[in-house]
Amino acid sequence: MKNVYFLSDAHLGSLAIDHSRMHERRLVRFLDNIKHKAAAVYLLGDMFDFWYEYKHVVPKGYTRFLGKISEMTDLGVEIHYFTGNHDIWMYGYLQKECGVTIHTKPLTTEIYGKVFYLAHGDGLGDNDRNFKVIRGIFHNKTCQRLFSALHPRWGMAFGLNWAKHSRLKRVDGKEPPYAGEDKESLVIYTKEYMKTHQDIDFFIYGHRHIELDLMLSHKQRMLILGDWISQFTYAVFDGEHLYLEDYIEGESKL
Repeated sequence: MKNVYFLSDAHLGSLAIDHSRMHERRLVRFLDNIKHKAAAVYLLGDMFDFWYEYKHVVPKGYTRFLGKISEMTDLGVEIHYFTGNHDIWMYGYLQKECGVTIHTKPLTTEIYGKVFYLAHGDGLGDNDRNFKVIRGIFHNKTCQRLFSALHPRWGMAFGLNWAKHSRLKRVDGKEPPYAGEDKESLVIYTKEYMKTHQDIDFFIYGHRHIELDLMLSHKQRMLILGDWISQFTYAVFDGEHLYLEDYIEGESKL
């Protein structure tokens, strides 16, 4: 039985991250290390800091990452990509060229007899009004068509700089620390959701850039995956146990 892996939030191409090529290569080395061990890999969003597909143009760069996930799908590994709040705008390129399955909404799926609820996590339980307005604009089809009318030279520059500004306005460029079960929006959302979905064993999210492994009941467990900017964390399910791991080059075995 092969493993199933979960990771998120690499933000490849971010103008706020130094040494972007080394950043991408580290992720690619991890994927190369697991390619023969994996039955599936779930990328839970924001793997790119900004991704927008025009009809005949896709963002430059990321060739090592895209090549590696293409190699993995050619080997028969399922690659599932969940759009986040930085890479909403996927219109077929990764499916056609890389063999990736795209998910634009949370997914409930069975893996080796266990039920997983998987999502990037943006918009789930978050009551921030400004974020909801911006998210609504980003998901609006009319706004997307208008943005597509921009020349990629300006559209990509705008998107990458917007993402950079969004990250740098945080303290030290980092996400706020874990706020506790009674204040953390994803935890609140999950506790409410599980009341009517007792069949779910594991809830797994990205988005928050924190590591969290929380038992919500005797059966149900929630994970937030951290990120691939400074933490290099991932979850792995071997068919029996679910682990939250740190990737240390040369040491990770799962």
